[in-house]
Amino acid sequence: MILDLYEAGEKFYMYTGRGPSSESLHLGHLIPFMFTKYLQDVFKVPLVIQLSDDEKFSWKKNLTIAECERLARENAKDIIACGFDVERTFIFSNLNYVGREFYKNTLEVAKHVTYNNLRATYGITLEDHIGKVSYPPVQAPPAFASSFPQLFRGNDQLRCLIICAVDQKPSLIESRFFPALQGENTKMSASDPKSEIYVTDSSEQIKAKVNKYAFSGGQDSVELHRKLGANLDVDVPIKYLEFFLEDDDELDHIKKEYKEGRMLTGEVKRRLIEVLSELVARHQRARAQVTEEMVDAFMAVRPLPNMFG
Repeated sequence: MILDLYEAGEKFYMYTGRGPSSESLHLGHLIPFMFTKYLQDVFKVPLVIQLSDDEKFSWKKNLTIAECERLARENAKDIIACGFDVERTFIFSNLNYVGREFYKNTLEVAKHVTYNNLRATYGITLEDHIGKVSYPPVQAPPAFASSFPQLFRGNDQLRCLIICAVDQKPSLIESRFFPALQGENTKMSASDPKSEIYVTDSSEQIKAKVNKYAFSGGQDSVELHRKLGANLDVDVPIKYLEFFLEDDDELDHIKKEYKEGRMLTGEVKRRLIEVLSELVARHQRARAQVTEEMVDAFMAVRPLPNMFG
């Protein structure tokens, strides 16, 4: 739908977000922001990024409001380091922005969601505090342009493209699942350092994590591997290379050689370590250039001067 409207000359904006519960992003967090940056470059459209620090305060027992606000700014620096255009991008913290038109839309959403629906979706129990009930309606208003009158100057009919999870509509782009190091049926978690690679990791840390934890589809012995080859469907290093190795010809070559047993698990992991180390080092260099003033500029409530320029 969005592409058809875009080809017909109709404008749209994008919305994505981040729940700031850790000091930095891991690779699973980074992928949707890399893709969103690509879309912004291609379509030249505005973008709003919601930092749900209020959610993390409600759901994480050990976090104070001040700490949630601090983590939001730290995560904003990682997001800015992806290269977003400040003239088309508004990053906002729920704790510091929600109110006025945004809050009106929050109430409209809340009025259309029953408590039973909320419990079924979020797993809320009768013993949970009411903060867990009040947060979910705050997720939806960024999909309505009327929540941002200062940005869009009253153009509240702009359509929204959400880079998100599988349950949000109407205009949706999904990413393939990015597994934790331990395997296809696991998810990267900020609470489990062994499951993830952070954008703050050193090359030595990346090497250690990949070699020790990355689940392999290779066989138990070299002899058996040469005979049977690798199972690419469960091999985590291959799945990571599918995301981050930009040379498609090299990727196809690695997959063919590995599947047929001519390339060993250690060789595939070694190439992945090189790719991830380069990616993370590049992000760290960009992150080091992000100043507090730049964060303030991205989070300032203002008209976006070149929304569609």
